[in-house]
Amino acid sequence: MIPVLIISFTVISVFFLDRWENKHIKAIFNWVPAILLAYLIPAAISMLIGEDFAAADIHRFSKTYFIPFAIIAVMSSLSINQLKSIGWKPIAVFVIGSFWIAVFPIMLAFVLLDTSFVANLLIHQEYWKGLPPIVGSWIGGSTSQLVLKELVECPENIFLTVLVIDNVLVNIWTILMFQGIKKTDSLNRFFKISNIAMPENIEEQKGEKIHPVFIFLVLLSTILLVNNFIESFIVKVIAVSIIGLLFSNLIKKWNINFALRIGSILILLVMAILGLKLKFSAMEFDIAFLGFLVVWLISHVVIMLIAAKLLNVSIAWVPIASMANVGGIATAPAVTAAYEKKWMPHAILLAILSMATGTLWGLLTIFLFKTFLL
Repeated sequence: MIPVLIISFTVISVFFLDRWENKHIKAIFNWVPAILLAYLIPAAISMLIGEDFAAADIHRFSKTYFIPFAIIAVMSSLSINQLKSIGWKPIAVFVIGSFWIAVFPIMLAFVLLDTSFVANLLIHQEYWKGLPPIVGSWIGGSTSQLVLKELVECPENIFLTVLVIDNVLVNIWTILMFQGIKKTDSLNRFFKISNIAMPENIEEQKGEKIHPVFIFLVLLSTILLVNNFIESFIVKVIAVSIIGLLFSNLIKKWNINFALRIGSILILLVMAILGLKLKFSAMEFDIAFLGFLVVWLISHVVIMLIAAKLLNVSIAWVPIASMANVGGIATAPAVTAAYEKKWMPHAILLAILSMATGTLWGLLTIFLFKTFLL
């Protein structure tokens, strides 16, 4: 009962604080996002009351129901028809950026194979298990990050380190992308980019949408059925992902916006439950690991700049695609607005595409590490 009360308090508090139009609260959430706060509050409460909820039944319930529910909700918010309006070249820049995020850590690990960083830190201390959640975070956001953490069984001390470093890097990266997109015109001239045309207007959903209560019941019923027939967690993840895509693209009146809102709330819920396992005393920090992530992040934007040049597409799509990957559905349109407000809906679509594909890219990272390094 106590874990349920802690989780309820956390989710309700974070949900409403995140929406409170107070400049001081907004300033806090600019640096400590809701998803991180939802992870830290249960850990702080558990420490204050001197209880350990790491083995509570709610963790099993979350993995069985809440995580699949969050995945299907997010996946059912992606419309492939709307995605076509962006054009294949900006999407190609985005996909190349995602691919690089997924494969670069294993490539760099191979280069550093004979060093203590790889042999000791990544392999012996199992820091490599923190890399797939980073891939999930940078490409798919919190949903993918949580799924990949469970799949790779990332230790809590490493996961906390990843969360803190990731949060700092993303904030710095967002500032850099804000500045970078403002220099789009001069960069287009420098790289001799001639194709700077506007993308097509996004076709909005027409007609009355399905009632939110019905959407919720359909998603819930699907999760119950999937759990009844599938035991493997990874198979379950793939199944609900495919079903979610079918819902949003085959049912014309599917309420995409409501599905995304459900997913956002469920992500907070899952993160708060994970926070019950967190022990602040277990947190570690390694400067070499931070350097690894910095090189990884910088190489991500370099490879997209090369792709934009080869495809002759506006450099503006590099920071937009990067923020759709690394930043997410909130920061991608904000960065886009600093250059062209009319592109904001396209940035949101790229961010949703990122959320939909992050888990698959993370699975590729896990496969590469297990095949070639371990």
